[in-house]
Amino acid sequence: MTTFNIGIVGGAGYTGGELLRILLNHPFVTITFVHSNSQAGKPIWTTHTDLLGDTDLTFTGEDLNGLLADDSLDAVFLCMGHGASQTFMTEYDVSDDITIVDLSTDFRDEHDDFVYGLPELQRDRIREATRVANPGCFATSIQLALLPLAKAGKLTDAVQVSAITGSTGAGQALVPTTGFTWRNNNVSIYKAFTHQHLAEIRQSLNQFDPDFKAAINFVPYRGDFTRGIMANVHTPFAGTIEEAKELYKSFYAEHPFTHVSDAPIDIKQVVNTNKCLLHLELHDGQLLITSVIDNLTKGAAGQAVQNFNLVTGLPEDTGLRLKAVAF
Repeated sequence: MTTFNIGIVGGAGYTGGELLRILLNHPFVTITFVHSNSQAGKPIWTTHTDLLGDTDLTFTGEDLNGLLADDSLDAVFLCMGHGASQTFMTEYDVSDDITIVDLSTDFRDEHDDFVYGLPELQRDRIREATRVANPGCFATSIQLALLPLAKAGKLTDAVQVSAITGSTGAGQALVPTTGFTWRNNNVSIYKAFTHQHLAEIRQSLNQFDPDFKAAINFVPYRGDFTRGIMANVHTPFAGTIEEAKELYKSFYAEHPFTHVSDAPIDIKQVVNTNKCLLHLELHDGQLLITSVIDNLTKGAAGQAVQNFNLVTGLPEDTGLRLKAVAF
């Protein structure tokens, strides 16, 4: 099978590091460059210290025009801060023969020929794309909790969401709310009802159900752990729990990473994997959907590789059968 040459722009952060861990073990990928302005010239393992012994690659600060002009380059992953990808696409004339997978918020509204990269929503469109906008982490967990209801026309009222994420969701730069002394033994709310992922959540739900206009009341929490998201979503449901489970299991039957569990679920079941686990309960007409993902894999780098696999015609799960932490 063909080997694909890929580059990473913005490889020094948490997402770039997670992408490296996956792609270094991808059987059909050769990493040709990892670009970083801040770490240029340094071995990758000096930043991502767990990769000592896994790669001899060095961060490059070489002019991107030269790197992107390489005729052998097949794909580029953009792991820069929000806003920087839009600037990148404006400044550089990237050939249509090079697949771009962007992990920022910049193109999630699908402008400039980008396709929103949630495989469970539109896998066939992703297969035909050359520009993919990777979903947000909270957005992924919440959408996967709600898509089957939207598809079936069973979102009939407001949706209530409370979701908690680990500290890596805030990025690698140290700010007061990610420091150990503040985060440890602490939980806090942020961006209640105003989180930036709400727009893409509604966009996807309306793709299945254009008539859904009810509120999505989302309260995000910062957790005192490093990786993972748990979203608890509830909304009215006119049916039995058996009907709800059948609806969800049928919807996700052909998707390799999203699974419905009959037993209660927890974050450690998905940390370090590209899986989303869902658990359903029905209480007095309210369907409670619990959704857990790893914010750095299914919520970021893992899903980016899943999208790359789809675009390049590889089996969707290539390089993504990852081991859970478990304990």
